[in-house]
Amino acid sequence: MSISLQKGQKVSLSKERAGLSNILIGLGWDEVQQKKGFFAKKPEPIDCDASAFLLKNGKLVNKADIIYFGNLRHMTGTVQHMGDNLTGAGDGDDEQILVDLANVPADYDRIVIVVNIYQAVKRNQHFGMIQNAFIRLVDASNNTEICMYNLSENYTGMTAMIFGEVYRHNGEWKFNAIGQGTNDPGLGELANRYI
Repeated sequence: MSISLQKGQKVSLSKERAGLSNILIGLGWDEVQQKKGFFAKKPEPIDCDASAFLLKNGKLVNKADIIYFGNLRHMTGTVQHMGDNLTGAGDGDDEQILVDLANVPADYDRIVIVVNIYQAVKRNQHFGMIQNAFIRLVDASNNTEICMYNLSENYTGMTAMIFGEVYRHNGEWKFNAIGQGTNDPGLGELANRYI
């Protein structure tokens, strides 16, 4: 049975699923339907991009440790982005990241999952224009959902979001539901938070 998480709530993945080795991190969102006037031009679709930062001692030490649509697979092969969804259309996960927990090198202690809006400032877009955002963790061996966190707060004006993190603590893998909005205009600025 899946655990529904609140902001700031943590769950031990190792305790929930003994022997858990591979997880699928599913991320989803929907665009709020804008009211259209007779002369209103059609707005550009909102392109949300999910990324994973692999941290050592809580710090991002190498550009290659950023997994996103431009670097789909980590050099260790343990974290893989499954591809970019340009519109967020459709049901279920919009983007997915696979993590081989059993083989993540010991010097990586944290995997932070973020989502930013591509060209948010230029397009005048923000997370107040997004609804039904979520992050969920699935046991990849049997496709069973372990936990889900729905980001239900109002994130108006925020151009990027820290959805959550998978981290190692005392030999156990855990998940922390973060749900923190930022005004970072792009992935590079978001990554700078962890340097």
